[in-house]
Amino acid sequence: MAAVAPSSGASPPNSTVYVRNLEERIPIDQLKDALLGIFSEYGNVIDLVAKRNIKARGQAFIVFDSPDAAEMAIKEVQGFDLFDKPMALDFARSRSDAIVKLQGNDEEFEAHKRRRLAEKERKQALEEQKMRKRPAPEPSSARAAKSSRGAGLKSSNPTAAAVVPDEYLPPNKILFVQNLPEDYDVEGLTAIFGRFEGFREVRLVPGRKGIAFVEYETETGAISAKENTAGMTLGDDNKTIKVTYQRQ
Repeated sequence: MAAVAPSSGASPPNSTVYVRNLEERIPIDQLKDALLGIFSEYGNVIDLVAKRNIKARGQAFIVFDSPDAAEMAIKEVQGFDLFDKPMALDFARSRSDAIVKLQGNDEEFEAHKRRRLAEKERKQALEEQKMRKRPAPEPSSARAAKSSRGAGLKSSNPTAAAVVPDEYLPPNKILFVQNLPEDYDVEGLTAIFGRFEGFREVRLVPGRKGIAFVEYETETGAISAKENTAGMTLGDDNKTIKVTYQRQ
């Protein structure tokens, strides 16, 4: 995706315009041609992103080479009818790939892509967590049996509450690292995990070998570190480490 859509409220001015309320039944190529014809009147369009997938339908990102052009387009095109639907415009919440590549160097572009990937992974993890919390629909026979037994009955099994597996824990700023070689200390782990954005510290557990906690300033850094180190092999025995989010 070229940029991230604003979650709520006005986003700060930048070179990317987020367009929503587009007609979803129009073929993508036809829609992109129409958008380019409209927005190129307000400046140099260096990228235009519109996709067919369900979540992205009815939306597009128009990337100009300057924030001034984007601001002018928003003011002039806001509410303009395209295929009989009024377009709703705002600044995108983040810089587009095209702008970062144009204005920065290769290192900045790679860092931008890592942050974008980390944000995507965070949202996917939260969405999966929400889905798991939704109760599954009961078969009609089970509902009938439950109603016949009456209300107010509680399970006598103290372990009935479900425990979320480590792999499906929601993201947070602290990683839990397991199966570490016994000779790995704070310095060795810092060399691995300290290269990710927002690194704070490595904490070993006194009296416990093979485990450690790694803390970052934000979830974004922790997500990026987890995705890039999970399954890594360390030590002379090539032990495969397990990296998950700390259980809260």
